[in-house]
Amino acid sequence: MPVILTLTMNPALDVTVEADRVQPTDKIRCRAERYDAGGGGVNVARFAHAMGADVLAVLTVGGPTGKHVVELIDAASVPNVPVAVQGITRQSLTVNEGATGQQYRFVLPGPVLTAGEQRRCLDLLADAAAPADFVVASGSLPPGVAPDFYQRVADICRGRNARLVVDTSGGGLTQLTSGVFLLKPSVRELRECVGRPLDCETEQVAAARGLIDAGRAEVVVVSLGAEGVLVVTARESSRLSAMPVTAVSGVGAGDALVAGVVVGLARGWPLPTAVRYGIAAATAKLGTPGTSAFSRAEVDCLFDGFDVTVGR
Repeated sequence: MPVILTLTMNPALDVTVEADRVQPTDKIRCRAERYDAGGGGVNVARFAHAMGADVLAVLTVGGPTGKHVVELIDAASVPNVPVAVQGITRQSLTVNEGATGQQYRFVLPGPVLTAGEQRRCLDLLADAAAPADFVVASGSLPPGVAPDFYQRVADICRGRNARLVVDTSGGGLTQLTSGVFLLKPSVRELRECVGRPLDCETEQVAAARGLIDAGRAEVVVVSLGAEGVLVVTARESSRLSAMPVTAVSGVGAGDALVAGVVVGLARGWPLPTAVRYGIAAATAKLGTPGTSAFSRAEVDCLFDGFDVTVGR
C-alpha cells in the first residue's frame, strides 16, 4: 500500500522552451522544447518516487494533454489513478530567455470541474487514504471547485488517520480551518493568507503560529526562496538556510521541498531532519531542466555534505 498519496486537482502538461529574447509583437522562435508531467501533487509524487518512497498519484485528466500527462507519469513508473474529466487538462509554458537568463512562466487556469467529477475525486480519496501514512494535497484548485475543497479533503484524512500536507494558495489556503498536519506556504502565500505585509521574520513566525493556534495546522513550513525555510510549531521556530546552487530552473522547487520533507517524515525522521532533506531535494531540483526529476543519489549527497545553518 502507498505510504504517500498525492492529490492533484489541476495537473498540467509542463512545456519548457528556450528563446533568444522575449518581446512583444514579434514572433518568438522557440527551441529545445521538453514536456513534463506537472501540477503540484504530480510533481511531489514523481520526486518522492525518485527518492525511493512508495507513492500513489491521484489526478484529474481530460483530453489529449491529460493523456500525455498520464503517459509521462507511466514512463517514470509512478503508480497513478487518473480521474477522467470532461474538460481538457491545461498546459503550462516556461520560456528561458537566453539574452538575459530570465525565466518566464505562463500558467493557464485549467478545466472547469463538475460537481460529479469533484465527488469522484473525494470518493476515490476516501478509499485510498486509509492505508496511506501521508496525503499531500498540492497545487491550485481549477475553475468550478469551491475554495473549501481542501477542507473537505482534510475532513476525509482526519477520519482515515492519514496525516495531511497541504501546499496551495488563494481560497484553497484561506478556507482551511482544521485537520492539516503540515501546511507549506511560500512567504507570499502566507502574507496573502493573513492579510499583513510580514516584513520580518518575527512577523512571519507570528503569522504561522497564529494559524497553528487557531487549529488550522500542526506545523507550518514557510519557503523563503534564497533565504531558506522557516519551520514553526506550537512551541518552537527555526530558520534553515538554503543551499548555494546555480539554478537551471526554479519550476517545481517548492514541490521538491514538500516531497523531501514528507519522505523524511515517512522514514520516521524528526521534523528538522526531514526539512533538511526537503531543502536538499529542492536544491537538486534547481539543477534540473524544466520540471524533470533528480536522482536519490543527488539528494542524499547534498543532504550528507551540506551543514544547514539554523537560526532561531
